[in-house]
Order: sequence, then C-alpha cells, then structure tokens
Amino acid sequence: MGKQAVFKYISFMILVISTLLAVFTLFALFGGNVDPATGTAMAMLVYVLPYLLIGNVIMLIYWLIRRKWMWLCIPVVPLLCSIPYLGTIYQTGLFNSSSTSSGLKIATYNVEAFGREITGFKAEDILTEMRKQGVDIMCIQEYYETSGNKLNSESYKTYFPYMALGRSDMAVYSRYPLGEPQIIDFGNTNNSGMWVDVNVNGRKIRIFNVHLETTGFNRALHNIAKQAASGTHVEDNAIVRAIYGNYTRGMAIRARQADQVAHEIENTEIPVIVCGDFNDVPYSYVYNTMLGDLVDGFKECGEGFMYTMRGRKFKVRIDYIFHSEELEGEAYYREDLNYSDHYPVFMKIAL
Repeated sequence: MGKQAVFKYISFMILVISTLLAVFTLFALFGGNVDPATGTAMAMLVYVLPYLLIGNVIMLIYWLIRRKWMWLCIPVVPLLCSIPYLGTIYQTGLFNSSSTSSGLKIATYNVEAFGREITGFKAEDILTEMRKQGVDIMCIQEYYETSGNKLNSESYKTYFPYMALGRSDMAVYSRYPLGEPQIIDFGNTNNSGMWVDVNVNGRKIRIFNVHLETTGFNRALHNIAKQAASGTHVEDNAIVRAIYGNYTRGMAIRARQADQVAHEIENTEIPVIVCGDFNDVPYSYVYNTMLGDLVDGFKECGEGFMYTMRGRKFKVRIDYIFHSEELEGEAYYREDLNYSDHYPVFMKIAL
C-alpha cells in the first residue's frame, strides 16, 4: 500500500512538472512580444526556450512509455506551437529554390576589430574569403581601420570600390555605387547603426547595418575579475546580481535601439536589406521588432542548424540578414572562419 502511494505521488509530481513545462514554454513563445523594460521575467523566458522544449520532448517520451494518452497532449501542444520558432534555428532546405547565376550577394560579419593586429593578415584573409564567396556588399561590425601603418580600406577597395562609414566601428563595402551614409545614433553607447542606399544596375536598395547593445555578461565578469584581482571578496549572490543586472540592462537598451531602427525601416519607401549583429536570439523582442514585416533570410532559404557565435559553449544565432518581401532570397549560410568570435553570414538575393 505504501509503495502504491509513493508511486502515485511521483506520478502526480511528474504530471505537475509536465504541466509547468508546457505553460512556461507557451509563455516563452510569446515572451518575444513583451517589452523587456516592462516585462523582464517573461521576456527572459525566450532565452531558456531550447531547454524548455527539450523538457517537453522528455515528457512526451515519458507519457508515450506510460501509455497515458490523456496526458500526452500536455507536451504536444507547446511542441506544435514551437514549430515556427524551430524554423529560426533549423531548416531542412528541402523546399529551397535553385540559385541563379545572377543576383546580389550580401555578407554580414562582426570582425572583432580584426584582432587589432598590426600585420593586417586577418583583414586580408577576410577580404580573400569575400572574393572567394563573390560578395557584392559586405556589412562590417566592430570595424577597425588601422593595421600597423596601413589602412584596411586601401586593401578592401581593390575589390570593393565603394565604401561607407558609420561611426568608427561600422562600415559597408560595396561593388555597386553607394549614396551618402546616415548614422543611426544610439546615444551614449559604443554601439550604433547606419544605413546607405546602393544602386544595383539602376535599382535602389537601402542597406541597414546595425550593431546592438551587448548582453552585458562580459562586462559583469570583467568587473568581478578586477575586484577579485584587487583582493576584494565577491560573494556568490553578488555575482548573480551583477550578471542579472547587466543582462537585463542590456536587454532594455537593445529593445530601445531595435525600436529606433524599426522606425527607420518603416519610413523607408524603397526595398531594404537589414544586416548586423543584434546580440539577441530568435523570437526575442529585439528579433521580432527588427523583423517586423521583413523576411528572415534563413527561414526563407537556409539549411541545417544555424548559429553564429564561435567558440562558445552555447550555440546561439545573433547575426542576421533580413530583407523586404519584394526581394527574393536564394541561399543563406555561414562560413566557419576563425578570424573573430562571430561567424560571417552570407545571403544570395535574386534580382
């Protein structure tokens, strides 16, 4: 009798866990519509969405093994609702159209200041890769102009005749004529955005290049390390508070920056291509705001599992290329280059 009571109690607790996983997953799927400044907790659920989905899969397997068909719907509902989310990180590529020889090849790459090396080898190697990929327009974040005693722009203009600079860390290189660049000023921050019009054989397209506020993890860890190095004891709860505070602060700042860029996009009357390092994951408030009525290039014509951060324990996608609906994507992919803590992302757009 005692064993049966224990078994019933365990079964009940698993049912509660399964229900909670389903509820939190559904909240996470809608968390990207919540402004982090006013709904921080719900907005943050987006970041644990992959783990919530794994939990639901485990629950699905458990109820199948137990043959509890009535409880099977608990994990099934959130898993079905998550199909659009899964499409932002994985695509089969089965329905991609064949690529044509003509078209516009776009690249976005956070180059991490080319490692601030004095030889210029990284900058030259990246340029060689852009040549190899046949890139027409390259959007660079964390750009750095000087390598030793030479300017990187001098090398890049041998392949990209046209260049537009935003703030010092933002650049757009192009094989087609560029108009006058415009800076999107984010105020007192190291991050910024820009846009510039490109003339592609008589067709004008506006290119947005953005680098949104960082997550705040590195800043928090750096400050904690400095305190520890100076001999100051840092309590565990202080570390958690510092990381959480910096992360939520970064979320709120990114949200306002995304609002600002989205406003610029909405007021553009010509087709747009949006490139950049958003420092945020798919389905987040930033992702949804930046996407708006645009098309996520990876969902349209990507293939496989897409992540853009290199050398990290967590494989996340934070670099994107979006475009207006009147443009059509043909291919979307990344290359596993080791010149930065990001991977470059490429997209072929039919003209």
